[in-house]
Amino acid sequence: MQERPRWVIQGLVHEYLPARLRGLGTTIFAEMSALANATGAINLGQGFPDVDGPTEVSEAAIAAIRAGHNQYPPGLGIADLRLAIAEHQRRFWNLGYDPDTEILVTAGATEAVTAAILGLCEPGDEVVAFEPTYDVYPAAVALAGAHLRVVTLEPPNYSFDPADLDRAVTDKTKVILLNSPHNPTGKVFDPEELGHIARVCRDHDLIAVTDEVYEHIVFEGRHLPLAAHPGMRERTITISSGGKTFSFTGWKVGWACAPAPLRAAVQTVKQYLTYVNAAPFQPAIAVGLRLGDAYYDGLQRELKAKRDLLSDGLAAAGFEVLASQGTYFVTADIRPLGQDDGAAFCRALPERCGVVAIPTSVFYAEPARHPHLVRFTFCKRVEVLQEAVTQLKGLAE
Repeated sequence: MQERPRWVIQGLVHEYLPARLRGLGTTIFAEMSALANATGAINLGQGFPDVDGPTEVSEAAIAAIRAGHNQYPPGLGIADLRLAIAEHQRRFWNLGYDPDTEILVTAGATEAVTAAILGLCEPGDEVVAFEPTYDVYPAAVALAGAHLRVVTLEPPNYSFDPADLDRAVTDKTKVILLNSPHNPTGKVFDPEELGHIARVCRDHDLIAVTDEVYEHIVFEGRHLPLAAHPGMRERTITISSGGKTFSFTGWKVGWACAPAPLRAAVQTVKQYLTYVNAAPFQPAIAVGLRLGDAYYDGLQRELKAKRDLLSDGLAAAGFEVLASQGTYFVTADIRPLGQDDGAAFCRALPERCGVVAIPTSVFYAEPARHPHLVRFTFCKRVEVLQEAVTQLKGLAE
């Protein structure tokens, strides 16, 4: 795997790190969030909401704490949450999973992805992912001593050439790692693209690891789990979490759904990472998963309106705004503003306009590939987005 020094604050990488980890220093998210705190800027960089989620869910957590659910939960996760996850998968995606043998509760989707890669890959194995890649993925691959091979999603539509995926797979490939809806681009993979990915997995006997944390935040098209394709349920680890769906990102309650042997591989690693997690939050997320359709529909409508508010504001400020089909994020091209270095632009933006964004170059194996693109998040209160839009107008003046 290539080192990724683009997101490292130089000088903070410890000299004792193994070579495979030396590209994994302090992330751009930590740097830009610290810059937001130092300057008082509006943080549209890191994707976390600035309001709490449904009161039914938070009250369930409070009740669980008061009822004494504060010690280690079962290693697989509490039974009622696993049952609620199984119900959710059947209700929304028509996928059946046994809550006792095919579902594992994890410390967020991050742990599930990392444990899956560590549990499946030997040193020297290869993992194929689509870039721009969320920064957890190359880190997990590096931790496993495996190698990352990327297939680039090309803007403005973030499509990929099926032949590129075919070429990326070798006799060393073990896993295809898919994130849809996709962070940072907002892309939702369509049925034809998913069908090709499924065929590649079947033809080469590969395991798919799918990160679907934004499964309920889709504005155009619809989310289609890869596991629902013919022949894919038995070779797919489907990962999601309650953080984005219920706006409780700090609770870190995620899960992996997979056939028993694959689930066991993830569990074997998970038990030596966090062992267990989030005892009083697990029953609360079970409550959230059983909320009615009105909640899920309202979440989509609210975030779509916020996406449109920010996208319109960015366009008015002079950015070229790329379409976002889902997630918390929208990508913008800074070249109409006379800029072409997204990292420099984002580091200067807090002082110029009081707003923080993320350069998407940090998500590429070669940061020079699309250096002119930056990512903003819109999962903030409307008044915060309105203030950010007002401040960004200064760029066009």
